[in-house]
Amino acid sequence: MPHSRFESIGAYLPSKRVTTEELLAQLKETPGFDLEKITGVKERRFRDTATENPEDSYILAMNAAQDCLSRSQYAASDLDVIISTSITRSKGSRMYMEPSFAGSLARELGARPDTISFDLSNACAGMMTGTYILDRMIRSGAVKRGMVVSGEAITPIAETAVNEITEKYDLQFASLTVGDSGAAVILDESVDEDDRIHYIELVTASEFSHLCLGMPSEKSQGVSLYTDNRKMHNESRFLLWTDTQGNFMADRGITFEDEGFDYIIHHQFGAGAIPFMNAIAAREFGSPMPPDLNVIEKYGNTSTTSHFIVLHDQLSQQNIASGSKVLMVPAASGVVGGFLSTTISSLKV
Repeated sequence: MPHSRFESIGAYLPSKRVTTEELLAQLKETPGFDLEKITGVKERRFRDTATENPEDSYILAMNAAQDCLSRSQYAASDLDVIISTSITRSKGSRMYMEPSFAGSLARELGARPDTISFDLSNACAGMMTGTYILDRMIRSGAVKRGMVVSGEAITPIAETAVNEITEKYDLQFASLTVGDSGAAVILDESVDEDDRIHYIELVTASEFSHLCLGMPSEKSQGVSLYTDNRKMHNESRFLLWTDTQGNFMADRGITFEDEGFDYIIHHQFGAGAIPFMNAIAAREFGSPMPPDLNVIEKYGNTSTTSHFIVLHDQLSQQNIASGSKVLMVPAASGVVGGFLSTTISSLKV
């Protein structure tokens, strides 16, 4: 059966930096929490709204797509499919459901008229879901190559939060951690075991959807971020990943240790939560977790793009050696979990 690989990657981050200190200074009342200590977010990028050409979701996505194509062996006209996965869908000051972002991007990038294009939204697992679908399309032989792209102008929720939060348990707490960005990846068929997506699986468990509220934990104040103050329930949420991947590996007669992952990339929703997740995973898999790669400190939670912003950032710093095996673990409202295993050899920034 054919496999896919990450052929090229692109990203775009607005130039405007907003520190956590600057953001909290906009609150009407002095906050009863140390956001930077709880989440690990020191700063995040905000889209440009001051110039004659303000940045929106579409522009962020377009810039990322162009960056991706700039280091690809393919032109836009070579792509068989383009999938847009943005949560935010802004053009200017308006939000759009139609026309399709993917269709508009395809036309502007110069894709063929017969290129398949469609939008999907799956909360912060959006780009991972697009990758899942494109991987399956390549494996089935339906297409040879395609792009998954997302632009997230998501900081308006932070701007709203600072105007409305009055206490430390406000339901908008997590909105203070977000940052704007764009990311894109091109997938094509893998011809080398050391340069491919080995597997990607996603699972949804709607019974845990109430855990998507973002608030600091009273008992863990200043230490970590729990999504609804109930460690037991959050542990159940993270077990969605470990149980699913554990069953997947058991069916194939392999263990986590057998996989030999060099790095793990989690969704970037809080620096304190990631060690908690890794501790659960180490217990459930009976194996230490590999080093985690993250950019939470300088970019915050960029929603759908987070795993690929991390990948782009770490590749640009040459922190991922050729032949490294990476585990990517999504986490999204819904609740959505899953895992992606890939070995990266030719992907460069």
